[in-house]
Parts: sequence; C-alpha cells; structure tokens
Amino acid sequence: MATGTPHRKERGAKTGRSPLRRALSRTAWPALALVALALVALTLVTNLTSGTRHTLVVASMPYWNIQHDTAVVLANRKDVNEVSPWIYGLTPGGGIVTQYSSGAQTAAGAHDIQRMRQAGLRIVPSIANITNGNFSYQPIGRILHDPVLARGQVAAIVSLVDKQDYAGIDIDYENLHAGDQAVYLRFIRELAAALHARGKVLSVAVFPQTSAADVSSANPAQNYAAIGKVADQVRIMGYNDHWATSPPGAVAPIGWVKSVLNYATSQIPADKVVLGIPLYGYNWGDGPAQTISWLQALKLSRQYGATASYDKTSQAPTFTYTSGGRLHTVWFENAESTTAKFDAVKGDSVAGVYLWMYGYEDPGTWSALHHTLPTSGSGASSSSTAVP
Repeated sequence: MATGTPHRKERGAKTGRSPLRRALSRTAWPALALVALALVALTLVTNLTSGTRHTLVVASMPYWNIQHDTAVVLANRKDVNEVSPWIYGLTPGGGIVTQYSSGAQTAAGAHDIQRMRQAGLRIVPSIANITNGNFSYQPIGRILHDPVLARGQVAAIVSLVDKQDYAGIDIDYENLHAGDQAVYLRFIRELAAALHARGKVLSVAVFPQTSAADVSSANPAQNYAAIGKVADQVRIMGYNDHWATSPPGAVAPIGWVKSVLNYATSQIPADKVVLGIPLYGYNWGDGPAQTISWLQALKLSRQYGATASYDKTSQAPTFTYTSGGRLHTVWFENAESTTAKFDAVKGDSVAGVYLWMYGYEDPGTWSALHHTLPTSGSGASSSSTAVP
C-alpha cells in the first residue's frame, strides 16, 4: 500500500495524488536497493489460547516492487505475519484485473506470493479502483449504484479469494462521492457477510478524520462507525496532514496522529483500528512537492551539506537546501519519528498499525518495530478480544 507519490489521497485535494504512471517513473532507484526495506503494516490480534495479544505485521507491497519487498519480508520473517500485495485494479467495465504491465510480471508476482505463503504468511491482497494506471471513479461508481452489478462484484471478489486461497481481501476504493455513502455501505456489508461465511477477513481503508466535522472531498462516503461494525480491520490513513500541494510540514505530526486515533476509537472498536504510518516524506521546491524516501532525503542532505533537525513538536525530521537558486524544504520520516507513532499506538491499545511507503525507509524502523510493538513474547500486550 508506495512510489514517487504516496498511495493515499492528499487531504483537501480533489484527486489526492499524482497519476501512478508519473509516480512509477520516479521509483527507478536500482542503486539504492541494498538499503531498501519493505512496506509493512501492523495489526494486533489476540491469541485466544494464551490470552496474549500479539502484533500482526502485514507487509503491504505495491505490485511494481513486489519482488524486492518479498525478499525483505522473508529476511524479516520473524516480525511479519501477513502480507497485503497491492496488486488488483478494475477494468473500465468494473472487472477485477492485476495491475502488472506484462504477463511475465504477473507470473513473477504470483511466484513471490507463493513464496510468502510457503513461509506461513497470511495473504490479504488489496483491490483499488485503479483503471489504466489512475484512480477512477466511473467503474466503481456505476457498480455501487446498481445492486445487480454490486452483487456481481461481491461474487467476483469472493471467487478470487477462494480461487487464490487468500485469507481475505483489503478494499481501497477512493474518490467516492457524498451520494455514494449508502450504496458503498451496502456493498461493504454484503462483501463482509460473503467473506465471513467462508471464514475470510475483510479490511477497509479509510481516510483520516479528527472529528465528525472533519469532512472533505476525500472522505464523504466513509462512515467510520458503520464500516467498523462489519469490517475486521479498518485501516486509517494516518498520513498526509501535509501533502504535495500544501505548504511544507510534517507528513504525520504526532499531535494530529493522536487526534486521528482518538476520533477513530470513538467510532470504531479499538481492536479493529489499524493506523497507517508513513515511511516517506516530501520535498517542496518549485511546484508540487515530490515524494521522497528516507534514503533519498539522506542523500539530498549530504549532497547539499544540509543538516537535518528533529522537530520535537511534530516529532519529525526536516531540513532545507538551495538548488538552482530555489529554496527546498524537506520533511521526512525516520526511525525516531516512526517510533513516536508506534508509542502512540501502544498507548491507545488499538489493533495496531500498517506502514505505507514504497521502499528505502530508515533501517532502524525494523528495530523500533521489534522493541515497541513485538510480535510475540513477554513484551506483547495483553487482550481478551481478537480480530478474525
């Protein structure tokens, strides 16, 4: 669930992200591969036998980077329990298709998924309303407002899950309209019932809110409480408080993150709330900011002799530099800023977190994860409830 622009929609923006094709062009970083880490997502579940709630680490891997991410996940297998390959989109007619650009890529992706399955990882892939490389409203809008088509897509998703032996599905339908709320909820309820009848799980991605009044073009169709009643995981996109076309600032300042958590848990059972944590940053200069990784930020600071400072209020690193006579402002995430968010999750006792990015995060992130939200052992939290 990551390229040269973030997977999630920019707050306050109509479309929320640059076209994926343009984003993909900024992800060709072969020279950086040795330092890369996979995108991870974490949720906490209870082991009903032991009564201990363990951290379920879900690696959410975009299709264009799945081979590399698979290697990283398997190298950190002890800290990963589940993966969500971000691989499915929709045709203009609403059919479910993989987003790979070639048959060879599709075959390679299937091989990687099989490797992860053999390692004992639960597979819960993501379906997004991506059509021809871009988020598109028309296919999903038509489906949602036609009960026959909606039931057909529910059946198609269930068939996909059964055929591929997935543990469930993650729904990432974006750019929905205010008038879609009722039909979207009807679709989610029907999909949840169909999946649960087969012992499968449903995850739903939603945009962040800090209050009931925090409604924008990004989230009018998303009713936290209603979704939380039927979904097994509600993945809150806890990032983009500042975005590509906003003034510079932290992607996910800790005060805002805590407000997002507080509102989410007031509407959704805490054991279903999964907080999205960013592992990327932005470089503001001329025009819209460019999305950058931790490693890119590090290279820029060294190239221009800039020293990053750590903003204690936002709990995020930042620096400035000048290139071509133009001032650039960079805010990004590192192990310290991510740990602050892990601590917030641990303190709120919510289900857990998922980390969204597309490579090259601070290597210290894994150590922070291991010590702050352990997957097992004496450091794991205690709980009496479970997410299926």
